[in-house]
Formats: sequence, structure tokens, C-alpha cells
Amino acid sequence: MHDRSLPVFERLDLLEWRLCRQVARLALYRPILTLFRVVSRLGDWPVWLLLTLSLPFHHVQGGWLMLEFGLAAGAGALLYRALKTRLCRERPFITFTTIQCTMPPLDRYSFPSGHTLHAVLFASLTAQQLPELAILVTPLAMLIALSRVILGLHYVSDVLAGALLGLGLAEVTILSLESLTGL
Repeated sequence: MHDRSLPVFERLDLLEWRLCRQVARLALYRPILTLFRVVSRLGDWPVWLLLTLSLPFHHVQGGWLMLEFGLAAGAGALLYRALKTRLCRERPFITFTTIQCTMPPLDRYSFPSGHTLHAVLFASLTAQQLPELAILVTPLAMLIALSRVILGLHYVSDVLAGALLGLGLAEVTILSLESLTGL
């Protein structure tokens, strides 16, 4: 198979592997491993679906917010998939055998972290539209981002890139909704 990875990723991999290995070693402790596996699974989709479906119970414009959150999540999935299949950065446990994979990945490539993108996206939208729920969603988003490195699935830069993309997409979504509805 032809190697499609970018040279910048090869350099980043070498810069980050020690940090990623140290963070991933936390998974050697059973309670930490169990916690972060659960947190990562929640970040697959269930917690975001429940949050989105609960919006009408928390806000008078809940229907609009459901549409906003749903469209933002769809845009995030498209953006993440387009980048991941074109940039082709191997996961850390594939590149470095000293990093253990402690949970099966959803796909082959690592950059950017889609879990983190969506966690930050939903946390940002929640903080803007429902600040009373941000106290729950923001720590969960941070745990989801951390879980991806602890489980050996992502480099730190994958998580940071996912966070920046999620934040940017949230800003675009909020500005778009404000211009359309005045919310």
C-alpha cells in the first residue's frame, strides 16, 4: 500500500511520541482505563444525541437549537471525514509499538480527533445557548479529549486540532443562527 502520510506528520510523530506514551501509560491502571473507555464511548454519539433531544426541555427555542446542534454535528462529521481521509496520519499505536491501544479504533487514521471536534463543538454551543448546562458538558468534553490520548488512539496534536476545528465550527454555527433567527 502506498504511504500517503504527510512529512509534517512524521516530524510531529517524533516530537510527540514520548508525551503520548506517558499519557497512555495511565491506562495501565484498571480504574482509569475503565473510566476513559466509558467516557470515550459516550463521545461516540450517545451523550450528544441525548443533549440535542433534551433541548426543547431547556430552552423556549429548543426546536431551533435542535436544528442548530444537528446541522453543526453533521457539518463536523463531514469536515472530520474529509480531513481524516486526505491527511492519513497513522494512529500512535500503529507508528510506535511502545504505545498500547487499549480500545478498538473506529477507523484507521488519527488526524484530527473527531471525538474531540464534536465534544468541543457541543460544549461551545451549549455554553453559548444553555450556560446552565455548560458546567456538565464542558468537563465531559475535556474528559473525552483526554480519553483519546490515554487510550492510545490519538496524538496530542490530533486532539488540539479537533478542539480548534470544533471551536471554529461552533462559532460559525452560532453566527449563522444569530443572523437567521436573531437568537
